Amino acid sequence: MKKASAIVQAFSRRFMANMKRLPLLVRLSLVLGALLLSSFLLMLPDRLFRDPYSGVLLDRDGELLSASIAADGQWRFPATDQIPDKFIACITTFEDRRFFRHPGVDARAIMRAAWKNWQQRSVEEGGSTLTMQVVRLWRNNQQRSLWNKVEEAVFALRLEFRYSKRQLLAMYAAHAPFGGNVVGLEAASWRYYGRDAHQLSWGEMAALAVLPNAPALVHPGKNRTVLLEKRNRLLDALVQANYIDQAAADLAKAEALPGSPKPLPNHAYHLLQRMKAETSESDSALICRSTLQASLQLRVNQVVASHHQLLRGNGIHNLAVLIADVSTGQTLAYVGNHYAPEVPDWESHVDILNAPRSPGSTLKPFLYAAAMSDGLISPRSWLADIPTQIGGYTPENFDRTYLGAVAASDALARSLNIPAVRLLQQYKYVRFYALLQAMGIRTLKQPADHYGLSLILGGAEVTPWDLGGVYASLVRMVAASPSATPEAAGRFFHPLRYRLYATSASKRDVPAVAIDAVSAWHTLQAMQEVMRPGEEALWQQFGDAPNVSWKTGTSFGFRDGWSIGVNSKYMVLVWTGNADGEGRAGLIGVQTAAPVMFDLFRLLPQAAPVPKPEQGFTTLPICRSTGFRPSLDCIAIDTIWGGYQSNQIPMCSWHTRILTDPTGAYRLLADCSTGVQPITQSWLVLPPAMAYYYQQHQPFYKPLPPLHPSCAALIDQVGMDIIYPSDGAQLTIPREWTGELGKLIFTATHSDPDARLFWSMDQEPIATTRAPHQVSIQPQAGAHELVVVDKQGNRVTRRFVVRLNAER
Repeated sequence: MKKASAIVQAFSRRFMANMKRLPLLVRLSLVLGALLLSSFLLMLPDRLFRDPYSGVLLDRDGELLSASIAADGQWRFPATDQIPDKFIACITTFEDRRFFRHPGVDARAIMRAAWKNWQQRSVEEGGSTLTMQVVRLWRNNQQRSLWNKVEEAVFALRLEFRYSKRQLLAMYAAHAPFGGNVVGLEAASWRYYGRDAHQLSWGEMAALAVLPNAPALVHPGKNRTVLLEKRNRLLDALVQANYIDQAAADLAKAEALPGSPKPLPNHAYHLLQRMKAETSESDSALICRSTLQASLQLRVNQVVASHHQLLRGNGIHNLAVLIADVSTGQTLAYVGNHYAPEVPDWESHVDILNAPRSPGSTLKPFLYAAAMSDGLISPRSWLADIPTQIGGYTPENFDRTYLGAVAASDALARSLNIPAVRLLQQYKYVRFYALLQAMGIRTLKQPADHYGLSLILGGAEVTPWDLGGVYASLVRMVAASPSATPEAAGRFFHPLRYRLYATSASKRDVPAVAIDAVSAWHTLQAMQEVMRPGEEALWQQFGDAPNVSWKTGTSFGFRDGWSIGVNSKYMVLVWTGNADGEGRAGLIGVQTAAPVMFDLFRLLPQAAPVPKPEQGFTTLPICRSTGFRPSLDCIAIDTIWGGYQSNQIPMCSWHTRILTDPTGAYRLLADCSTGVQPITQSWLVLPPAMAYYYQQHQPFYKPLPPLHPSCAALIDQVGMDIIYPSDGAQLTIPREWTGELGKLIFTATHSDPDARLFWSMDQEPIATTRAPHQVSIQPQAGAHELVVVDKQGNRVTRRFVVRLNAER
């Protein structure tokens, strides 16, 4: 640095010494020349045009999907370097034939214009080049004077130093007036012909090329003869310049002139608005080449409109659709809402795909996949489905029934709430909260404790955009079969994108996602067998799409209906509801959203189901009945494919070996003398509450046989339990429709179907029951103790708190 500084200082001293030797006039001339050169070089701003632009959304092939008018009320598309060759030929032939040969100012044209103007004794021509017209458009100077002409010439020379000829033509094409509020070639092409400028004929392009010279000629009924003459003279000039032959010119002259302006396409209104909101306004940023497929987008719009006609009859006014390619995450169709601005009450301008909504049950698959990856369960592990209260939280299944015990895959297929809540309690909601964030759910703004266990049943809000991205990422991960590490899985979880040339996330942004490909595949397999209790007739009609793994969801209060399906190629998401959050009876995902989803899958090419990962599998023996790792007491054993944590799955604790008599009618004890030969059997013994509900749906379940009379005196047999309420429960007494306080129904179970149970509360007897053991009471507000005793003196106790419901 010191050496370079010394060289500069030496050069400066030598330069100043030489300058002093020059005559004063020469020095002044040099300084003036330097000032003029600096002014010339610095006379242009960094950005010439700062006019507001229309938002323009193109599909992946460059077809116009939607456009919005600019802030100043003009249709002005952002500049593009893709200029049609026909326009270049027409505009240079009509306005500036020597455009590619002069430096911005055409001295020959100026002299020709001056001679003609002198002959006519009026201003007939200006001699302006296209570059000088770009200057005039940029400076928005409408005055015509000699000084303005000189300024335009100087600026034109400077423009030619900075920009190429094609760049200058692009500026002209984007900012020239084409009549009315239409600015620029592309906007004019769509407004007057309803097509992209590259698709115009020679006659259509010639008609547009003469308009900037006299834009008022385009108005229907005004000067149409003049416009026709100008266009035809240009076509004749194109023949002379050898751009077209005479036959082509004659055909072009037979074409009709542009008529009334046409409406621009509006096939993806909500994505256009989103693009504008996420874009800084500049000369090119407001034109977006999207990943959408125009043909698919139009067909999706038709499906949405058809179903909206049906849904609005039930007061359901909003419907959103998202379709994506799972391998790339590219959005193929985007309908943020059924757009109907003529009905303001529907709020159809709201982009539901980018709005936080309650996801209902749609997050359950990720919990099941995470629990399997963590080694808590296998796909066939039994989960408890019984009345449950955890703290003050009392989840219920959608149909308010209980299965007692249900396999994890069936619990997911049936979308049962209680098994999901109990599984989340085991997995820990704080971990699940972190998992959702790592996968790409960005709307969890509150701490995990704010949501608690309700997180799995729609207690938090997500955007359909994020949720669709997570579903697509799950399929992408399974198809790629990553190694069994959270970091490897995380590489495949990234948001959807709608910009065709958007860059992907860097490796530094890759999260850790604690789901392995095998567990995710098992989850997707379960989602192919979707069932809904009480709605079998509905889901069976969707059997024509066997390759779809799908999940529905319904938010609390019937405010949101969801259906999301995936196969090896596509993710389709449908949301139904009202933008203002109004709930409607019958707004259930399987009824309102699923029919739309399957109609959309019929638009897409057939695709195979999600393939089984090619690596990461281990052989996993499980108890055939309970789905856990077999203990020594399990006799029937199956083998399934497991993930890398399968060896952590708990052993089956519900099978035990017992001694029975040869008929199996009585249970024996080893030290009990009965005079019969004992038989050893493996017996499935569920906890009393699970057994109570399980045997209602599974008649083959056999409870433990009673002890042989000779053995009964040797052991106290306790086979009873209080199913409701749970210990420590906080109960609320409901009010009937009359406004009077209702009653609570307490339920107990006993292994002896003939047993009599004696109920007391706060040491006061309240009832004696035989099966079914249920008591209806109306306790006072406050803390209570419930005791149930059988005739052998076995007792079960529950403590609970009652609160009165003040609502009428």
